[in-house]
Amino acid sequence: MKLDLLAIAAHPDDVELTCGGTLIKMAGLGYRTGILDLTRGEMGSRGTPEIRAREAAAAAKIMGVKVRENLGLPDSRLEVNEEYKLELARMIRELQPHTVILPYWEGRHPDHYNAGRLGYEGCFLAGLKKLPIGGDAFRPFKIIYSMAYEESVRPNFAVDITKEFDRRRRAILAYKSQFAPSAKDKGSKVYIPLDELESRMTVMSSYYGRMIDVRYAEPFLTKEILAVDDIARMPVRSA
Repeated sequence: MKLDLLAIAAHPDDVELTCGGTLIKMAGLGYRTGILDLTRGEMGSRGTPEIRAREAAAAAKIMGVKVRENLGLPDSRLEVNEEYKLELARMIRELQPHTVILPYWEGRHPDHYNAGRLGYEGCFLAGLKKLPIGGDAFRPFKIIYSMAYEESVRPNFAVDITKEFDRRRRAILAYKSQFAPSAKDKGSKVYIPLDELESRMTVMSSYYGRMIDVRYAEPFLTKEILAVDDIARMPVRSA
């Protein structure tokens, strides 16, 4: 299956929170989109891997993605090692995505930044013809990094998701085990960031929306300079 866009993330619900609106928008434009979750989220304080798998499938349906896979790597123990990189490279060869979205390469959660590094190295290895992992050698044309968790780093572009915002929110809230805590969860003395994460991501989308003169947007970063062909028709008014 050849995809136009593949989002790779550490846990089920990461993609929905960081770039779900963009995937919805690209699917609406007719592109073949997909998600690759690296772990089953088995170390999460709430829910079970089986529940989160069902929630991930429901969220994928809301977002209109063509394929959602899970590598089943160990949650909270993601490492940039040879075994995991080759697993990713095999999946890249299978899905052949033109563009890949990865988590930013730095951050608070080790799984998040290791997912970004694993994704980058897996994409590179997939293009080595002599690497004996099966399938034809393939390397994505473009890699971009989702910045929604990184408030201290400035993105170099953002995607308007105003029209997709409500569907993105429905996809996030499909994870009822995570974002609709039970009475038992509410009585816990342990602080769980999930309790405010969905509302926080709404605030972040609004913030980046204001930066490009729309209501809601998702931020991204590329390592390469972006090309502009017509500087007389550039969007976003200067201050």
